[in-house]
Amino acid sequence: MRTTMKRAVPALAAALLLAAGLAACRHEAGTTAKAEVAKAQYHCPMHPTYVSDRPGQCPICKMDLVPIQSAAAPPAAEAAGPVVAGRAMVALSPERRQLLGVRSEAVARRHLDRTIRTVGRVAMDERRLHHVHTKYEAYVEKLYVNTIGQMVRKGDHLAALYSTELVATQQEYLLAYRAQQRLGQSGIASVAKGGTDLLEAARQRLLFWDVRAEDIAALESTGKFQRTVDLHAELPGYVLRKVAVHGMRVTPADILFDIADLSAVWILADVYETDLATVELGMAAEVTLPYQPGRTWRGKVTFVDPLVEPGTRTVKVRIEVANGDYALKPDMFADVVLRRELGDALFVPESAVLKPGDRQIVFLDRGDGRLEPREIQTGARVEGGYAVLAGLAEGDKVVTSANFLIDSESSLKAVLSSMGAASPSPGPHGTHAAPAPAASPAPAATPKPRPVAKAAYHCPMHPEVTSDKPGSCHLCGMDLVR
Repeated sequence: MRTTMKRAVPALAAALLLAAGLAACRHEAGTTAKAEVAKAQYHCPMHPTYVSDRPGQCPICKMDLVPIQSAAAPPAAEAAGPVVAGRAMVALSPERRQLLGVRSEAVARRHLDRTIRTVGRVAMDERRLHHVHTKYEAYVEKLYVNTIGQMVRKGDHLAALYSTELVATQQEYLLAYRAQQRLGQSGIASVAKGGTDLLEAARQRLLFWDVRAEDIAALESTGKFQRTVDLHAELPGYVLRKVAVHGMRVTPADILFDIADLSAVWILADVYETDLATVELGMAAEVTLPYQPGRTWRGKVTFVDPLVEPGTRTVKVRIEVANGDYALKPDMFADVVLRRELGDALFVPESAVLKPGDRQIVFLDRGDGRLEPREIQTGARVEGGYAVLAGLAEGDKVVTSANFLIDSESSLKAVLSSMGAASPSPGPHGTHAAPAPAASPAPAATPKPRPVAKAAYHCPMHPEVTSDKPGSCHLCGMDLVR
């Protein structure tokens, strides 16, 4: 028994040494096989799932195949995983970058203003519209303004009116004036004061009937009453309405003329309710006419209508504009630009921002062809881009062109990475095949491609994705077809 045990121990030790040697050989063979498989692989830039062991062209899009980086030593940036959920770092060679037309721009801090472009209509300033009428019954004896559209200045004669009430009041004033002249010399203070009060009452009656002070002075100097009294323009402007005609009997209820001062006008602009948060009283506005290029009128917002027009979902915004040369005429259409100062902030171009779902993503240019996805938060939209609230720093370079192509490749790489299919082993002619076993005792033989007869279904968008039974494409989610 002891002799048997002594003979078995050396045999067991020899068996263990042999097993360890075989395991080491298998490990070395597997490592060599992996190195040979990953030694030279090429894939299509537009269809990364298509791989080949030799250079050539993609059978789908005819693009040149490019080398795949070794899976044994991935770049540090990619080994860390996607920066943004659902996105991965993208690496582009200089040739691919030039082919896609990738351009980048540095994020800078600048003075921003919010701009709203809309249309408006010229309207009269209602405070500068004057209705001319009398405060007594009279007859039109003579017209000095005979046409609509005539320009008048302040103080110009409009019409001569005859009124029995005015004639009687003038006579009363002359009597009071003469009485005041006599009673004013009286030594009794009450008598002198009575003459002055009587004259002042008659004077006030004439003033209340819009008789001018200079006409009253002429009445005192001549001592004779005037048969007719002239109406005068109280402000400069254009005659927009004329009702008075010669011989017409007028009453205080009749409007004889409408005169509008157009030296300042209103611009009634339409602003959509979605932009109302930007509009505020006092904000600057610029008005232009499409048929007068190069000329701009500037004004300020003075009123925002409290009601929304149901049909257009817009709100009227009133802008006051000086119109010294009367170039702006009522009911003209004009282009309006409203500007609101936002101060200094980081600015990112609009072309750099992608909006998948409820997120906002840009691609940072890290140099050496590396493009990193970054989720940001933007503020107010300004002309040409957005104000940046979070996610970027001054000096960061963001991609401003070919973003959609880069985003597609970034999304695809993230999906393949999550499925563990980032580096499939190629077949002899670039077809997809299963990877060789890791523990193979010898360099893995090139796997055979999937039989074509079984691949009865394929993806319409990715023909390289095939299956022997119905289902959906693992790249785009579309249903496979026969």
